[in-house]
Amino acid sequence: MKLGCQLGFVGGGNMAQALIVGLKSQQFTMSNITVVELDASKRADLNQYLGVNTSADLASMQACDVIVLAIKPQQLPALAKTLAPLLKQQLIISIAAGIRLADLSRWLGDYATIIRAMPNTPAQIQAGVTGLYAMPNVNKTQIAMADQVLSAAGSTLWLDSEEKLDAITAISGSGPAYVFYLIEALHEAALQLGLNETQAKQLSLATFKGASLLADASNTPIATLREQVTSKGGTTEQGLLSLQNSQVKQAIVLAAKKACERAKTLGDELGGM
Repeated sequence: MKLGCQLGFVGGGNMAQALIVGLKSQQFTMSNITVVELDASKRADLNQYLGVNTSADLASMQACDVIVLAIKPQQLPALAKTLAPLLKQQLIISIAAGIRLADLSRWLGDYATIIRAMPNTPAQIQAGVTGLYAMPNVNKTQIAMADQVLSAAGSTLWLDSEEKLDAITAISGSGPAYVFYLIEALHEAALQLGLNETQAKQLSLATFKGASLLADASNTPIATLREQVTSKGGTTEQGLLSLQNSQVKQAIVLAAKKACERAKTLGDELGGM
């Protein structure tokens, strides 16, 4: 991102902070960031600990080149109508879940320089992944700017249609909860098998971390990695047979499909606000 770029955030919550922390680690100039936040104590913390400018006045966004909308989806219709008169050529990046570009554009007075993004919670430790889709009016320079902002929190994945963001929501957006659920299950199993709390936590977390890192570092298909752990007649085979008999894979696939359906429904509901 060019050195003189002025970056604005509307909302100073967890995701905004994650992005700002990531940008700080990339040597982005903190004095070039302005956060609009109504909570006075949060404004003070953002200024003190991250060194960004803060304001309670949306008008401060007029001086920004890029504006990240990082507020709750239900708050966006009213805020967008207030923001609309302040816009000239700024790039808008929305990370509000479920809000479709056509609706946001309409609320912003048919403004069309908008990118929609779906980050996930590991962004808090710069290990997230973000799906993005840009409206046709967004130019290559602005796409590069958006990519740098969101890649500060992890990797990015650009999509060729907005509809695929519902799938992103279901897989990477909701996915950390599925992973935590499975970690909980391994943790509980470890306790029931006689390990203590500390041992159960260490083993369950290290197993997921190690397996994920191995899968990421290897060119071997995931199914083959699984097979390499599964000796015929061995312990892993018995465990996997139990999972297969319980249709665990089908249950996880169904969970993702249900999450995707809900994402679409939320888009319909929020778009009618």
